[in-house]
Amino acid sequence: MQTDRPSGQRGRAVPHALAMVAALALLASCGGKPDSASQAAATTPRNVTLTQAQLQHIRLYTVAASSYRKTVEASGVVDFDNDQATSVLAPFSGPVSRLLVEPGQKVARGQALALVDSPDFSTAVSTYGKALATARTARRVADADKDLVQHNGVSQREEQQAQTDAANAEADRDAAAQALASLGLDPKAIGAIQPGRPAARAQGAIRAPIAGTVVEKLISPGQLLQAGTTPAFTVANLSQVWVMAQVATSDLPSISVGDPAEVETGVGPNTLTGVVTNVAGLVNPDTRAVLTRVSVANPGEVLKKQMYVRVRISARQASTGLLVPVSAILRDDENLAFVYVAQADGSFARRHVTLGDRSGDQYVIPAGLQAGDRVVVDGGLFVQFMQSQ
Repeated sequence: MQTDRPSGQRGRAVPHALAMVAALALLASCGGKPDSASQAAATTPRNVTLTQAQLQHIRLYTVAASSYRKTVEASGVVDFDNDQATSVLAPFSGPVSRLLVEPGQKVARGQALALVDSPDFSTAVSTYGKALATARTARRVADADKDLVQHNGVSQREEQQAQTDAANAEADRDAAAQALASLGLDPKAIGAIQPGRPAARAQGAIRAPIAGTVVEKLISPGQLLQAGTTPAFTVANLSQVWVMAQVATSDLPSISVGDPAEVETGVGPNTLTGVVTNVAGLVNPDTRAVLTRVSVANPGEVLKKQMYVRVRISARQASTGLLVPVSAILRDDENLAFVYVAQADGSFARRHVTLGDRSGDQYVIPAGLQAGDRVVVDGGLFVQFMQSQ
């Protein structure tokens, strides 16, 4: 039969239990928790020492001040070279009767691109025929009067008026011929027009103003064109294009017109070369970048309009700094850049660095290294693995 403890014993047990809890808490606060120095020692990576056999698999690089040219990387979009591309407008009104070319086709300057049944063209042909007949008649009269004035057949005044009428008629004829030429009529066809003869079907030809490639066809058969306003084709010389690069404002001091550039399409291994031809004077309010135009030779017409590319612009002005190969740069768990530096005792220590500009396959190191430091450029991952053991 269980009996209860006397009330006096229960009173003495409670203070005793509280004292033991307090003692355990004191011991935990004094010896159970590591101090900050111990934590730092535990998180600081130890130096790595390699055997002679392992050292054969790494390569060191001695850091020294070097001259370099800053490389600015940016994204870009391909555009036509607007100095060698043009939108072809219909020079006359009327319905399209026939298309003669397709997009992608190369054309010569003056080549017919489409035929149009145009009342404007018919009127111009008729006007030229009338002006041609009038000019011939006026010239015959002027020549006859010039003959007659020598025999007193007409007065000097009448002869001078005939010469003036002939000159005016010939000026009208030339203006009518020029109007036909501006509508795209071939000079041989203009010369074949004779007064009194029935004219062939009055079809005007839309002609290429420059040699190049038809990159856009904007009309279709039967479409009614308006003179001077309806865009019909786009013809561009694709042997050279523009790449419009978005350059950050912080990189602007490093680039200038004339700097060489490389363009990567991401399609195939080839890299195309170009040169900076313009730096815009405005900042894009959406991207906070500045459009920089790069003219690029386009052999094989690899670059297409609206294609996204990567651009690397190399500054012509040289700078000086401490450079290390890209292969030396590693990243820790917090994605911070570091390198392994050889120590006097033969070990390798991890040292965090600040990455500056990139020049080719090297990084400029503004902070973290000094001239004369020897860093691991090949085998850094192996050293990192050994450090983690």
